[in-house]
Amino acid sequence: MSATTVPSDSERSPEECTLCGLATGDAPVADEAVPGTYCCRGCLEVARSLDDVEAADPEAAADELDTGAEDAPDDADHTFLAVEGMHCATCETFIESVAADADGVYGAQASYATDVVRVAHEEAADLDAVEATLDRYGYAVTDPESGTDEDGADAQVVRFLLGGGMFGMMVMVWYALFLYPSYLGYEPFVDLGGFDGLYLFGNVWLMTSIVLFYTGYPLLRGAVVSLRAGQPNMDLLVSLAAASSYLYSSVAVAVGRTHVYFDVTVAIVLVVTLGNYYEDRIKRRAASGLSELTSARVREATRVTDDGDETVHVADLAPGDRVLVRPGERVPVDGEVVEGTAAVDESLVTGESVPETRRPGDRVLGGTVVTDDPVVVAVGEDADSTLDRLVDLLWEVQSSRSGVQRLADRLATLFVPTVLALALVATGWHLLGGATVADALLAGLTVLIVSCPCALGLATPLAVASGVREAVDRGVVVTSEAIFEGAPEVDVVVLDKTGTLTDGEMTVGEVVADDPEAVLSRAAALERFSAHPVAEAVASAVEDPAALAAESVESHDRGVTGAVAGEGTAVGHPSLLEGRGFAFPDEYRAAVADVRESGGVAVAVGWAGRVRGVVAVGDAPRPEWERAVADLSADREVVVLTGDDERAAAAFEANPEVSEVFAGVPPEAKAETVERLKARGTVAMVGDGSNDAPALAAADVGIALASGTDLAGDAADAVVVDGGLDAVAEAFAVAAGTSRRIRRNLGWAFLYNAVAVPLAALGLLNPLFAAVAMGASSLLVVANSARPLD
Repeated sequence: MSATTVPSDSERSPEECTLCGLATGDAPVADEAVPGTYCCRGCLEVARSLDDVEAADPEAAADELDTGAEDAPDDADHTFLAVEGMHCATCETFIESVAADADGVYGAQASYATDVVRVAHEEAADLDAVEATLDRYGYAVTDPESGTDEDGADAQVVRFLLGGGMFGMMVMVWYALFLYPSYLGYEPFVDLGGFDGLYLFGNVWLMTSIVLFYTGYPLLRGAVVSLRAGQPNMDLLVSLAAASSYLYSSVAVAVGRTHVYFDVTVAIVLVVTLGNYYEDRIKRRAASGLSELTSARVREATRVTDDGDETVHVADLAPGDRVLVRPGERVPVDGEVVEGTAAVDESLVTGESVPETRRPGDRVLGGTVVTDDPVVVAVGEDADSTLDRLVDLLWEVQSSRSGVQRLADRLATLFVPTVLALALVATGWHLLGGATVADALLAGLTVLIVSCPCALGLATPLAVASGVREAVDRGVVVTSEAIFEGAPEVDVVVLDKTGTLTDGEMTVGEVVADDPEAVLSRAAALERFSAHPVAEAVASAVEDPAALAAESVESHDRGVTGAVAGEGTAVGHPSLLEGRGFAFPDEYRAAVADVRESGGVAVAVGWAGRVRGVVAVGDAPRPEWERAVADLSADREVVVLTGDDERAAAAFEANPEVSEVFAGVPPEAKAETVERLKARGTVAMVGDGSNDAPALAAADVGIALASGTDLAGDAADAVVVDGGLDAVAEAFAVAAGTSRRIRRNLGWAFLYNAVAVPLAALGLLNPLFAAVAMGASSLLVVANSARPLD
């Protein structure tokens, strides 16, 4: 979709912003020193400061954000489906091909990183057929807007604990009591009175079958899918190792041999399933990243016609249509106010903390909330929503794979055929050397078993699990293991202002007046009748806003008037009181200017024909912000990013530890700003709002504050739940320690394979010792992961 790619300067229409692609409107912002035109001053200043407009590679960006549905027309519908069971690039390829074969589907893009598939299709396309086909292959399809599928998670727990754990334990009991002693030349620990032959092996075979075909079903399905897609993966290697030892042992029992390796099958399936279960838990959390924004999307709108109002689907709106938006409702699409005046809360979309009053002729964004009075909005030319663009942008950046992950995918396609080739060569070499068929097959089987990547598969999950626990102890919840890859290398930390460096809530600050208590009490008495967020902040600033009786209350465009304690009183924008003839002393005019200069909202309060005071309302900085910025800037560059204007960010720009401040930046440009900052090195983004979600996902490392929205947490790699900004530095420390642990685990896992595979190929290991070696390598990984972070 065009909203998620970055067109070059030559490809953009004159009405599009060079940075974020939004419409520039009738008054585009431009500067001779900066190529291009921009929708706002914030985008222009980002481009000027980063000085890389000409260096941007939009074609590469478009390739990276490929939708997988290039031939889809512009008016194609897009549906997000949550598909449980994806855990490799092979699954992506297979699912995309299945979806594309359905009638009415133009194409699909699958992401195993988030377990979500985006399907581009005709309105009448039969997506049920896609779901039914995927279901036959064991993929569970759900609606991501309904949240995570907890039933699927519970089913996996049952499959592992009951299907695998119970029957696997019973298999190992038989081995411990009878088979292992006999292999070592001892008598069995228990005498079954002559029933220790077929009865024993029959029980072991039956329970191993349950473990392999029930608990190991996802692994076997992944192997089949990889063969159908022509992309061999780790599932194929694991399945071959488990199935080969199972088949070899089954044949051995049938011909009367007693050395069997069902225990190898059980160990492989249970160890790998446990690792996959942990990985799936992380992915289910990541898949919910679209839930808040998609649930906030407006599905229906009230269209105003000459024949009356009618409820229509948002997709049926056309440019020029007029829609009625009542208090508490979201604006369905971008447009222009044509009737009414209201305060519009834009925090979800733009991040601006102060609601903006919108009047006829003003532009409003789809996804913003009308707070106090109804308005009629004329649908814009694109009939599109800023919120919809945020959803698409979040999908693109969150579903893209990191360079390390893409490298791992490529290595998997090489490692699997290499091991298979070694197993075949070992079998053939032993046959040519005069070995029996059984011994030659045993050598090949040993290669498969010893190369089974259990330690390799556990190296990262176990280290991550330990890091996650350590992070929780320090007040940080890790939501994606990507933080352990990127955080230790961070060069630039980008801090969102609203809700991150500030509290994110409108509160009353200083009251400039001869009698501040009287001014605030009278203001609260009237403001309690208004739904405007600024009025709510004033009303909540006193213990009992109804302590003073208010009569004849009237709400106006910019404030409230009425009789308080028998005197005519007005509260609101200074222009309201001036227009009603209130005397405005110079000291209070100066106070209004000071409040505005600091980025706050000035509320004038007057009675008996004279202004009596000014109440400052704004978003207060967090007490610890300076200390936190100092900690983060020790080895990194700190940048502040905000949708508010320059005045609101002045205090942060003055801090010597802050390298740069980008103010007035719209939400689409936040993600693009993060992308361009990557030219300076690895970038971390710290935010809290839904409008920050694309930027959090676009950054190499995203950290959200728990005081913010669910979407910000879902898009981030970690969420700070305790300790405020101070805990952000702790997140970096934990990530660095965990990264070192992962490297050690991977080093051991590769060393183990480098030594064990040649020994197995030479026939110096048998399957039993191969399984023991495989288990020992896994135990070393476990032990290293359990150590405290250094």
